[in-house]
Amino acid sequence: MPTSTKEICEKDRNNNLLIIKFCIVILTALILLTSCVSNVRPETTYDMVATSSQVPTSATPSTSVTVPESTTVIKSSTEPDLSKYSLPDGFVYVTDVIPTAQLEVRYFSNDNFTGAVIDGYEAPKAILTKEAAEALKIAADTLYEQGYYIKIFDAYRPQRAVNHFMRWAQELDDTKMKQKYYPELDKSVLFELGYIAEKSGHSRGSTVDLTLVEISTGEELDMGSGFDFFGEISNHGTPLITPEQEKNRNVLRDAMVDAGFKLYSGEWWHYKLKEEPYPDTYFDFPVK
Repeated sequence: MPTSTKEICEKDRNNNLLIIKFCIVILTALILLTSCVSNVRPETTYDMVATSSQVPTSATPSTSVTVPESTTVIKSSTEPDLSKYSLPDGFVYVTDVIPTAQLEVRYFSNDNFTGAVIDGYEAPKAILTKEAAEALKIAADTLYEQGYYIKIFDAYRPQRAVNHFMRWAQELDDTKMKQKYYPELDKSVLFELGYIAEKSGHSRGSTVDLTLVEISTGEELDMGSGFDFFGEISNHGTPLITPEQEKNRNVLRDAMVDAGFKLYSGEWWHYKLKEEPYPDTYFDFPVK
């Protein structure tokens, strides 16, 4: 039986609704799919940089770089000073007792009667027994009050230095220092006149050779002759010097004698402690 027009229209309407519903489902599915895809964004350059800064060191190349440690060494203040020379018991450096004492150690230089550095003098130091140094300080303090420093040419003298003098005295052709130190004497007579001897009081440690320096000018006093000059002009009481030169010698003499030293008549610069602690011992340790 033929279908009525009303039935045909109803059927078309239902088909359209189905199509619409299908489209709505498809559209909804597309929207959901798009939303999911938008949440999975690609890694940006910023993300790559931030991530690379956090790469663990185990991911870096295996080549290692060694940073050298500092080589600076700090010396402990308690570390012993191995360079300091240890003197025998009973001896001291003069400048440790008398800081104002000046030193001109001739036997540590070529400026002496031999013209060479003398055996046993390894440094320009002045060493004395404690007793001699303490007595010398008394004299130095007195002289300082009068406006003078003491200047030391020699103090303790090793026996090996005396032996050097003896060898030099036998070398008669070696006269290079004659004009300054013994112009009026033949070298051959120095031993017999007592200027050179096998033993010296200096080796006992309580004898000192010295002069005076005026504090205000820094100049040595004029004593009429130089240290170690071999001749009558070096004697105490010689008529060969001026009254001013004799006065200068007497300033030194008075201070030294009052402090307990004994003068040597043949040399104005030479003084020995009267009560020396080692009157029979001749030492041979080096000056250094």
